Amino acid sequence: MKLLVDLFSTDYGLMSIISIGLMLIMMGFFLRLFLNKMGPPSGK
Repeated sequence: MKLLVDLFSTDYGLMSIISIGLMLIMMGFFLRLFLNKMGPPSGK
């Protein structure tokens, strides 16, 4: 319980949550970007 209180009530806890959230958003963005750039497989 102390961990959750520290996570949501301290400045370094909130910055950790924001950093993890931004990394997940960037991961989704780049995954979609790279998959679209690769295009469909061109097997014969």
